This record gives sequence, C-alpha cells and structure tokens, in this order.
Amino acid sequence: MYLEELIPGTEFESQEVECKLTLDRSNPDSWLRTIAGFSNATGGTIYIGVEDADHLLVGFDRTKADQERNYLNNQINEHISPRPNYQVCFLSYAIRGKTRFILKVTVSESTVKPIIVKYHNIPSIYIRRQGYTGGATYEEIIEMSLKSQKSQFDAIYSDEEYNRSQFSDLWTFFENHRGKESETLSDKALRSIGFFDEDLHLSNGALLFQDGYQDGKTLVQCSVFSGFNRGSERLVTVNRYQGNIPNSIEYMMSFVQQRMNHSMIKLPTSRVDIDAFPLRALFEGVVNAVAHRDYFLDGTQIQLDMFRDRLEISSPGGFYQGSLIGKTYDLSSIISKRRNEVISAVLVKCHVMEAAGTGFDKISEAYRDADNKHKPYINCQSDHFTLVLPDLTYEEGIDNRMENQLIYPPIENESKYDKPILSYCYAQSRTQKEIANELKISTSTYLREKILGRLVEQQYLLCNKNGRALYYLTNTEMVHLQ
Repeated sequence: MYLEELIPGTEFESQEVECKLTLDRSNPDSWLRTIAGFSNATGGTIYIGVEDADHLLVGFDRTKADQERNYLNNQINEHISPRPNYQVCFLSYAIRGKTRFILKVTVSESTVKPIIVKYHNIPSIYIRRQGYTGGATYEEIIEMSLKSQKSQFDAIYSDEEYNRSQFSDLWTFFENHRGKESETLSDKALRSIGFFDEDLHLSNGALLFQDGYQDGKTLVQCSVFSGFNRGSERLVTVNRYQGNIPNSIEYMMSFVQQRMNHSMIKLPTSRVDIDAFPLRALFEGVVNAVAHRDYFLDGTQIQLDMFRDRLEISSPGGFYQGSLIGKTYDLSSIISKRRNEVISAVLVKCHVMEAAGTGFDKISEAYRDADNKHKPYINCQSDHFTLVLPDLTYEEGIDNRMENQLIYPPIENESKYDKPILSYCYAQSRTQKEIANELKISTSTYLREKILGRLVEQQYLLCNKNGRALYYLTNTEMVHLQ
C-alpha cells in the first residue's frame, strides 16, 4: 500500500512534504534539521514509516509507533530551541489483516525565528528551500530575525507625524485612478488601515507615499537590452529612479510605454493595433512588484528589464508565506499573500489593486488570445520573483528552453545530457527518477555514477540526501543564467 492510497488526492512531491522510513537513532541531526527547516520556512509535514523513494507504507505496530513518537518528542525537546510548534498524529491502515500505523508530523511556521538545532553542542540554523533542507545563509538568518518581531515592515510606526499637506502626490494618484467612484481618501480611512496611529505617528509604509521621499527603499532600475539576455547583448539604456510609491509606479509605466514596440494585426475586413505589452498586464505587473516587495531587504531594487522578446519585472523577496514555485505559466493558481498590509491597503483605496488579489488573473486575461510562445509566466526564487511578459509584436515569441540561457565553465568529459540536467535542476532539486523521466532514459547505475556523479564531482550539481532519496540541484555558483 502507498501513501497516495491512504490519503488520496494529496500532492506529496512538494516543498512542504518529507517522507522517512524511520527516525535515525544513530544520527538524529539528519531529521531534526528537517523539523527546524520547516519551522524556519513556511511549515511542512513529515510522514514517518514511509519509503521516501516510492511512498510505500512500511509502518509500525502500535507499540513501535508509540516508541517512535516518544523518541521524536524527546529529541526535539533536547536539541531544538525555541521549541517548534508541531503536532503528531497516527494514521492507521490494514495490511494482511493487521493494523499498522504511520506517524504524521505537522510542523507550523514559527512566529519566533530562527529555530536552532543544537547537536553535539554545535548550534546550527536550517531552512527548507526547493524541496530540501540546508543551512541558512547569513541573509536568511537576518531576515528571519527581523520577521520574528511579528510585524511587517510597513506596519511598524515611525516617529514622524502625519501632515495631510505632505501627501499631494498620493491625492493626485488617487484622483487619477479612482474613475467614477465617489469616495474620498479621508484621514479616517487612512487611520483605519494603519497609515498612522492614534498619536498621528506615520507607519513605515505611509512614509513611502510622502512627497519628496528619496530613500533607497523604493529604488527602481529600468534597463533596455538590444538582444535576448544580459550577458552577451549591448545595454542600450539604464535608468535608476527613487521616489515615493505613486511616482515610482508612474515612472516605470512611462519608461516602458515610451520604449515598447507597436504593431498591427490584419483581419479579413480591418486592422487591429497591438502594443508589445498589454497596458493592463503591464500595470498589474508594476503594481504587484511594488505591493509585494520585501522592504526589509536593504540595498535591493525593483528591476525592470526590456529585451527584444520580453519584459521582465523582478521584485526583491520571494512570495510571502508561500512555497517556492520555480517557474509557472498558471498564474491563476498563485495565491499571493500580502507582505505589506498598509501599502496594499492604500493601493486598494486608490483602485489600482483589488482586495481579492486578482492581479495575476488580469494579466492572464490580457494575454488570453496569445499563442504558447507568447504566454506570461512567473519565476519565483527564495530572494526574488520575476514576472515575464512576452512582447506580442515579436512574432517568434520567447524561447523558454533554459539550457539556451546557461553559462558555465567547460565540463570535463561533457555528455549530451549535462546541459538538460543543469537546466532541469536549476530552479528545483530533483531525484534521479525525475531526471531520468525528463531525459526519457532509464534510471541506471550509469546515470547515477557516470553522469550525475561526474557533475557532482566537478561541483556543477549539489547532491543532498533526504531519507534514502538523493536530490540534485544545480550549483548556481558554477552555473549562471545569461
């Protein structure tokens, strides 16, 4: 019997799921780090008593299941601090007339971070990313510490006091986008969304709307490239801008509109003018980047890059409280939680953003009639997310084969499989079975040792073990995107 049969309709191959045959007594750190990694990320579930490779249920009798649970609790209490929020339950199933049990350990994201594993008196901090658990970087640890204050950046109040006369750009922005709506952006409405508190202290988010704002929190860099990538094409234009949020949005829109191509489609009885990028999709993309930017990250910027075949809008910070999704064309499936409640609420009041969070749906709708080579997509990583809008006037569309965008030093004894493997494993760690399926070859000793092993040995691939399964991830210190 398999886990999918016990819990039908559940996706088990994901960022938030781990399967283990048993808890390793000889090296408890190997699974304690998974508990901590889930706590430091967005939470997850561990199934114990399940083969990792194929999800075969091995399970325990009731006595062994109790022992496994007690051992889990004792090791967590002894080695993890602060104590993570988790629950253990037994799932039963019958096999050959006997009742067996597996353990389901549900780990919640911790509100106090980082969660630390201390084993052999060595403290370590782990985080779950891209399907495996690894050591947290310095930047990730800082970000955890900041967010453990249980406050979003824009909701923290400053010492500066509210003065309505200092927000004329915001009032103009509101008037330009409210359409026929009769409501006003009153002080009472602003107070209700946390723009300022009862003592008139402005929130950090409110400061970003203030006239004359010039700090680096709103920095934007807009570039135009003559070809298809950054690495090998001429940089035509690069402009940097920092100002308040309304002016930043208007600046990015103006930058693209002044430089994008226009064309027409011939119909049987008429001609239809088209823009390179539908204005509705462009506006939603720009507003999304501003609303969901991680303003805790200093020294970063929204990056807007125009290429011959596409526009890329990149915003600092992965999706808030969401799993890493890599690359997806199914924009309507993305549930984007608000990272910045005050900023988002102001944009909703200005009618440039909807409370229901339908921005990605509107982007898909704007490209509804486009062919497959002209479909927008999102690429999300741990430290940023990028919206890619294809240029509708470029007939050939986007060549989305990542292997055509990889740059890396020469591989010794390179095979025809190396580049496809590095491409497939670039955004997400993969098992040997997944790689074999992608390459349409069998899972063999030759693949494991002569191909994957050689790439690992030469440090083009990173190999991590979870249970009995090996996961392979492209080493981005060796392999880069153009």
